[in-house]
Amino acid sequence: MAVSAVVGVVMGSSSDAEVMAAAAEVLDGFGVGCETRVVSAHRTPEAMLDYARSARARGLRVIIAGAGGAAHLPGMLASMTSLPVIGVPVALARLDGLDSLLSIVQMPRGVPVATVAVNGAANAALLAVRILAIADEDLAARLDEHREALAREARDQDAGLSRS
Repeated sequence: MAVSAVVGVVMGSSSDAEVMAAAAEVLDGFGVGCETRVVSAHRTPEAMLDYARSARARGLRVIIAGAGGAAHLPGMLASMTSLPVIGVPVALARLDGLDSLLSIVQMPRGVPVATVAVNGAANAALLAVRILAIADEDLAARLDEHREALAREARDQDAGLSRS
C-alpha cells in the first residue's frame, strides 16, 4: 500500500533533481511519504502559489524546497504557508552555491526558512523526519535507531584507526 505524502520535495527546475533525490531517498528509508515536484518561483509563479496554499489541505506537514542561483523558491513558499519550509541551496556552475545559500538563509523577520548546507538535501530530509517525529513515536524510534547506527559507524571507524 502506498504511503500518503506528508513531505513535499520541490525544486525550481529539473536540473536540481539529482541533488534533491537524496531527500526522497532518506524519506523513503524512514517510510515517510513524499511527493516530488518542479515548482518554479520565476517561471510558474501561480503554480508555486497554488502549491503552497494547498499544501496543508493536501496532507503535507513539511516542505523541502531546493533551488539554485537566486533561490527564491523556499522563501516564496514560506511566505504562502504556515508549514515548516526547509531550504536546500543547490550549487550551480558559479559561486559553488554560496549565492543560493545566502538567498535562502537571509529571510526577513516573520518568514522563517530552515536552511541546510549547500546540496544538503539528505540533512533536509532528516530535519523533516525530526519535525514529524515530534508527534509520531514509531518514527521517533526509527530516528533513534538511525542515530545509533551512525554512532556505531563512528565507533567502528575509531577502532580501525586507534593506536594506544
